Order: sequence, then structure tokens, then C-alpha cells
Amino acid sequence: MLKADNTLGIIFFPAFDWAISPTHPEREERLLYTQDQLREEGLFDIEGIGEYKPEVAATEDIERVHFTFPETGAVITRSHLVSAGGAIRAARLIMEGERKKSFALVRPPGHHAMKVVHGSRGFCNINIEAIMLEWIREHYGPKRIAVIDTDCHHGDGTQDIYWHDPDTLFISLHQDGRTLYPGTGFPQDLGGPKALGRTLNVPLPPNTSDEGFLMALEHIVMPVLEDFKPDLIINSAGQDNHFTDPITNMNFSAQGYATLNKTLNPDIAVLEGGYSIQGALPYVNLGICLAMAGVDYSHVREPDYTPERWRQDKRTTAYIEQLCDTLPELYFNPPPFDGSEKSRQGIISGEWFIRHKDIYYDTDGISEAQIEMVYQCPKCRGLMKYETRSTNNPLCLGIEVPLGACNACRDLGYKLLEEAQIKGQYRYIQFINRRDKDYLRFGF
Repeated sequence: MLKADNTLGIIFFPAFDWAISPTHPEREERLLYTQDQLREEGLFDIEGIGEYKPEVAATEDIERVHFTFPETGAVITRSHLVSAGGAIRAARLIMEGERKKSFALVRPPGHHAMKVVHGSRGFCNINIEAIMLEWIREHYGPKRIAVIDTDCHHGDGTQDIYWHDPDTLFISLHQDGRTLYPGTGFPQDLGGPKALGRTLNVPLPPNTSDEGFLMALEHIVMPVLEDFKPDLIINSAGQDNHFTDPITNMNFSAQGYATLNKTLNPDIAVLEGGYSIQGALPYVNLGICLAMAGVDYSHVREPDYTPERWRQDKRTTAYIEQLCDTLPELYFNPPPFDGSEKSRQGIISGEWFIRHKDIYYDTDGISEAQIEMVYQCPKCRGLMKYETRSTNNPLCLGIEVPLGACNACRDLGYKLLEEAQIKGQYRYIQFINRRDKDYLRFGF
């Protein structure tokens, strides 16, 4: 009998009762074929690999991370709570020492959901990786955590949530945003003034194959991880880089995905995109599971796969080699933050960092105008304040006192809350005090 070198827990949640439409790429069949394939291949007969049920995330797990307007129940369903609970279950297996590795094969996905949520964008309502990550910190204290996003689409939501967090390293390998939704994720996007270099984007050209992905992993991601020394590595494991995916333009294979996970060696993987329901996902997920468990995956191969057909051309290789030469320097020696009025990354005005953002929720057809403000505190990460309005909601306010906040920022948060209540200019107010675990909501 085969035995896993690394014990692995797998959490399934196909979400039978949630789909954007019966024929939409993001539907329950994404996981049903995978579930059948893993059982047919005898994955759960391997000693050390086990299947687990998801938990159900609580509203407080969502509101620890997101400002949701008008309220959390208006922007999610029960399936979203179970999907986030599946990711939390994966974290619990690791943190409690029951398994060495875990893989949350759950949907709906989450990496396009930003800090503020008015609805669904990129098929995502809430960010299940961020909810899992902050659940870990809530229950196990401060952790340095790296999130490596290997979805074909840039993880703009995760980037937005951790833009100001120096203790979270976010690296996204994705198809160049000039050629694919959401049109973001460029090398100059490096994080906020106190977290420069903690965001690193690796935009790869269309038709990148195994060679290019693994080259970027070896020469960009791994040296940065070695320097950052995270307590945990999370793979935001989108699978739409596959050569058969219907909505992307990449040439990655199941063998490539497996080798990526063997090299990356994540503690936790969480499923994101991937819409080749029969031709890719069953094989890619099998390869990832075997690689995480430390079991031979060399026999995993898609039907009719021929490496020569999907090999990248020389120009693509040369372009990625240039990225490998230049991108690590943006982490190791990021350029100083330009807080001038011309800066596309935001400006410093007095004691506040300010960014204006216009966000479109493509799935729900919602437009949002947002002002993000971060107090530039000399003692801590600083209080965060969000003014936001959308085609769904009038002016709303979010205030967050972060983990590790100093007394001055905590007091400033309550002062701003009191002033907002007196003035009455906001229809909805949400207050998040991570330091003291005080969570408040008001509607006027």
C-alpha cells in the first residue's frame, strides 16, 4: 500500500445549490468530476490521505476581514459561508497538527473579493483565503504568512486586502493584465507605504507553458520566500492556466501544476478558478494532491496531451527570463514610495495616505467609488478608513483598528466613529476593532 510522505487532508464542497447560471463556467460540476476522479484513482486508499467535511464560517469570520454593505447577509449565501468554512477547516487541520498539508477543494471562489464588498466581482463575493488567514491570526496570534496566487487571473482582491500589511507577502503569477480580466497586476504595484515589496506581481505572457511557470517559480518566487521566511505558505490554487481552459490563453499542464506544488511546498492550498471541467480539473487536482502528499505523480496525464504541441516559443521564454532578472529586485530593494499628487499608487496628505478607487463588479453590474485612507502612525500599521458608495448603496463608512494597533490609533478609531454617528452623513457604518475584538454596525 502506498503511504504519503506528508499527511494530507482534503476538504470537498461542490456547492450544489449555488451557480451563477446553470451553464456558467463557475458551477458545481467543476468539483464533481474531480471528486469522482480522485476516488476512481484510489487517492483515499493511500495511507495518510483523508477526506474531511467543511465547517460553516460565522458572520464574524467574514466581518473580521471585509466591510460588507449594506450588511453581510445581503452579499453572500449559505454556500459562501460553507466555502469559507472549508478553507477554515483546512487551516484547522494544520494548526492543530492533525495533518501536515491540506487542500480545500471548495467553491464559490474568492480571490477577486476586495476589502470592501458591495456584491460579486469575478465570480467572488468574499475572499476565502483572507478569511482563513485572519482566522489563523485570530486564534493563533501574529503570523508571517505568504499567499502565492497561481490563478490565471490576477488576484486583485487579495492584493487589495493586504496592500498595507507588512506581515503578509502576496505574490501573484498570472496572465498579463493587458490581455485578460481584471486588467491589473503589474510589477510597479508593490504595496502601501509601510508594506512596499510585500506585493509582487509576475505578469506572464499568453501561451506560457510549464517551462515558463516553473522558471518564474524558481527564479522569482522561491528566493523571495526564502528571504521572507513565512510561518505558513498558502497556495491560492487557481487552475485556469491549463491549456484546455475555455476562458484563458495559457499552456500549463497537470504535470506542471504538480511540479509547481512540489517545489512551492505550501502548507495549505485553496481552490480558486479553473473551468475546463472534464479536460483539466480532475487531472490537475489529482496531481496537486499527490505532490502535496509527497507521492509519485509522474503517471498523471491529461488525455491526448503532447508537450511539444503546447511548448512556449523562444520569444516567450526570453520575455520571462527578463522578468526573472528584474522582478526579485522589486522585493529586495523596492523604490521609495512616491506620495506626490501624481502618484498612481495614492498620495500622502498630512498624516493620511489616500487612494481613490473606482471598482466595477462585473458579475453583479455594480459600480463603486471608494476613498481609502490609512493613518500614517509612527508606532503601528495605522488606522484604516474607507468611504464608499455604489450603484447599490449610498455613502457608507468603514473603520478598522488593525491587529497590533497602538492606543492612539484605537482611540482615533472610536473618535471617528462617534463623529460619524453625530454628523449622520453615512447610511451604513461598520467598525472593525481587531485589537480588542469589538465589531459594530450601524444603519441610519
